[in-house]
Amino acid sequence: MADCLFCGVVAGSVPAFRVVDRAEGVGFLDIRPVFKGHVLVVPRPHVPELSSLPLDLLPGFFALVQEVAAAVPRALGSTGTFVAMNNVVSQSVPHLHAHVVPRTKGDGLRGFFWPRTKYAADDEAHDYASRIGKELDGGGVTPAG
Repeated sequence: MADCLFCGVVAGSVPAFRVVDRAEGVGFLDIRPVFKGHVLVVPRPHVPELSSLPLDLLPGFFALVQEVAAAVPRALGSTGTFVAMNNVVSQSVPHLHAHVVPRTKGDGLRGFFWPRTKYAADDEAHDYASRIGKELDGGGVTPAG
């Protein structure tokens, strides 16, 4: 897509600090990292969000994300990584991308970037699970515990 920043990175017309360039996707440093070494992994074709990723690209793309998530701690000496993906909301570039952020205990990052809540009761949680499950081929609900 001509006006997509990440398509430009994939094509090489937009400069980026690439960490990997494969058929499955491209990984490059985020220009506004949470921590230094924060990598964005994008599929080669323009795909706006996860639900638009063709099924045949899914295994290769997530294998690449997995590989980057394993490489970051080895390369940087971090303890682990935080892997995240936004879909539409909070997605500053409308091209599917996975964030791979280096993490170390005590790094100052606390929880997620949004407020947390609780279900009022198990019945409410069951209702939410049922509604989502119905959208997934009528899948059943497995009780917690």
